[in-house]
This record gives sequence, structure tokens and C-alpha cells, in this order.
Amino acid sequence: MKIAMVGTGYVGLVSGVCFSDFGHEVICIDKDPRKIEMLERGEVPIYEPGLDEVMARNVAAGRLSFTGDLASAVAGADAVFIAVGTPTRRGDGHADLTYVMAAAEEIANALTGYCVIVTKSTVPVGTNRKVADAVRAANPAADFDVASNPEFLREGAAIDDFMRPDRVVVGVETDRARDVMADIYRPLFLREFPIVYTDLESAEMIKYAANAFLATKITFINEMAMLCEKVGADIKAVSKGMGLDGRIGNKFLHAGPGYGGSCFPKDTSALARIGQDYASPCAITETVIAVNDKVKRRMIDKLVDLCGGSVNGKTVAVLGVTFKPNTDDMRESASLTIVPALVGGGAKVRVVDPQGRREGEALLPGVAWVEDPYDAVAEADAVLLLTEWNEFRALDLSRIAKAMATPRMADFRNIYPVEDVQGAGFEAYIAIGRKGFGLED
Repeated sequence: MKIAMVGTGYVGLVSGVCFSDFGHEVICIDKDPRKIEMLERGEVPIYEPGLDEVMARNVAAGRLSFTGDLASAVAGADAVFIAVGTPTRRGDGHADLTYVMAAAEEIANALTGYCVIVTKSTVPVGTNRKVADAVRAANPAADFDVASNPEFLREGAAIDDFMRPDRVVVGVETDRARDVMADIYRPLFLREFPIVYTDLESAEMIKYAANAFLATKITFINEMAMLCEKVGADIKAVSKGMGLDGRIGNKFLHAGPGYGGSCFPKDTSALARIGQDYASPCAITETVIAVNDKVKRRMIDKLVDLCGGSVNGKTVAVLGVTFKPNTDDMRESASLTIVPALVGGGAKVRVVDPQGRREGEALLPGVAWVEDPYDAVAEADAVLLLTEWNEFRALDLSRIAKAMATPRMADFRNIYPVEDVQGAGFEAYIAIGRKGFGLED
């Protein structure tokens, strides 16, 4: 089948590349000529493990190409996917549909025959019907159907998630559209991965409900971590004991400095606004948003305590600033709350991140970027583990402690056992929901 993918951001590029690996002819479209030039040179503008290899393989096979010309790409396409950004709209928390609707109108004017227009972007309930209205208004003669096909890709594991999904959700209203979507996902159907067909509204809602529930699990365990610190319990033991219950499961029960990234913050915000608009408030989701903000701010207080009540004049080494490992995504990362607070408090901050510098230099002014963690901790007053990159999971703790001016560690991902840190010569250690040492002395 011929597929046009409008947008070469994270979702669009990963989806387009993977569809081409299914054997489809895919053209990825973007208005940014610099991005198209990069892609045509074989360069991937985002960091996603394995994406460059799959992309190169399908370009070489002639199944995948890139263009800035939407009209030529859409002409003759069996399906056109809209995979543009839907950021939080400034001022009210709604998803901004400007790019989605603009793409719909442009697609309408380029259609040459029957086509399924598929919304891959995360959009509020009712958006696909608005897309259909926009297409009809722009081109009353257009022969098309709309479909909702939300993505469930984890950054850092997106290729595997696409090729081996827990489920594929497809919202359609006609048999004709369903047949096209079935052909597109036929390789997954043959391997018996679940494909869930629903109406448009249910497909749109599934995406928001799923992300809000996962954000709730993260926020719940972070709230329990705060309580564990007060009562003397260990959140890792609590998480394990909870996660072994089959009704709960162990995923997304790892305490940390709050959720971030491209999905959870904007999707919980949008869901809360949808609930308000329909006079059916999502009170749990609204509380999750508030508690997550509180969790991020609490990290600052913990760091100040670690540094003796003030970070002014202190040197702090920060290991990891992306919102999670195996991505270069900085969106809504806890580092964007914590690091500026350190700099604003007078600290000298050194940052190490395997992939975060490209975005981080603009987002974190006033910090020094260092390539090696051992260089970052030299004569530092504190070291903060903020993103659990593999590079930071097996550090020589004794070497770090000896290199620091005052060996103090904030382990906000609970990577290291307390006894290992203490045995390495650190004088103080704090974590999330676990008993540390040194501060009470």
C-alpha cells in the first residue's frame, strides 16, 4: 500500500519507518527543509535506538522516502497519517489542534482518489469528526474516510513497541476504511497481535485514559515514597510487594522525581480539560497533575538539605537530564525544574548526559556540560543521579567519593544500595522513599 506520513517528529518518523519495514511504500512529509535534508542524507533528527538502521534498510530497498511536497506525496495514497504535534495550548491546558487542522485542509486539497485520513497524533475526543468536517469544507468532492489510530510508543523502545505491540487501536466508521487499516496492519494480524476496532470516540479516549492511568501509577508510588520517608519504610520493598499482586502489576511502580516526557504531562492536562468541558471532572487526573508538580519541587528541598541548607557557592554534578534514558527528549523532564533552581540558588552545576546536550544547551542555561561523569564530580560538593542511563548504573563509587570535595549523593532513581554508597566513603546519601544516611549527624 502507499502511505503518506505527515510529520517527521517522534511519532511520525518512527511510524513511517516501521510501516515501510512492513513492506508498504511510505513517503514521510515535513515542512522543515532542514529536517528533510537530514533524513535524505540518512541522518535521524531524534535519538531512538535502532531507528537509523531500520530507516537505512528501507530507504535502500526503495520503500521509504522523504519530501517537503505534501501534494505529490498524498496523490494516489491509500492512507494519509496525520502525525503532527498537539502541544498543550498556552493558557487553558487544551491540546492545540492548529497543526492537525492545517494538515487536514492541505491533505483535502491534494486528494486524487479514495483515501483514509488517519489521525496518529494524540487528539481530544471529537477531533476526528472535526478533521472530516474540515476536509469536506476544503474539498466537497473528496472521497475519503477518517480513522483514529493512536500510538502507544515508549521513547527508547519505540521500534519494539511498534513491531510487537500490546495492542493496536483503530477507530473507524465504515467497512471500507476498516479494510484499508487491516491491510496496513496485516503483518501484525498474521502474528496474532491484538487489533482492537472501535468507534472514533472510543479510540480517541483510549489513548488519554491509558496515559492518565499510567501517570496515576507513577504519581501514586511517588506519593507513597514521600510517606515511606516519614515512617521509615523502604519504597523499593513496598513497590515489589505491590507489584507481585497480579491485579496491580509491577510496571510504572518505580519511585522517582516525577513523570515527564512528551505524553503524560500534556495528555493528563488535556484529559482534565475535556472532563471540565463536558461537566464530568476527572478529579483523580487533576490531583495527579498537582501531586506530580509537588514531587518535582520536593526534589529541590531534598537537595538543599543535602548541601547543608543552601546550594549557594556549591558545585553540583548532575548525571542525566533527559526525562528518561535512551532518548534525547527533554520535554517536561524533572531536570527542567531542578537544575534551574540549583543555578538560581547560586550553585555551579556540571551536567553529564549521553544524549541530552543537543536540546539541553538551550533549555538549561548557566550550566557546564561535561562528557565524563568522573570529570563532573571532581571537587564537587554533591552528585545528583537524575536519569538512570546504563552509563550511570555501574559507576566506581569509591573513585567518585575520593574525587569530590564533600562526597554527598542524591540518588533520585534509587539505583545504588545504601550500604554500597556508605561503604564507598560517602558522608551523606539521600534517595526517594528510602532511608539514607549522614543528614541526621
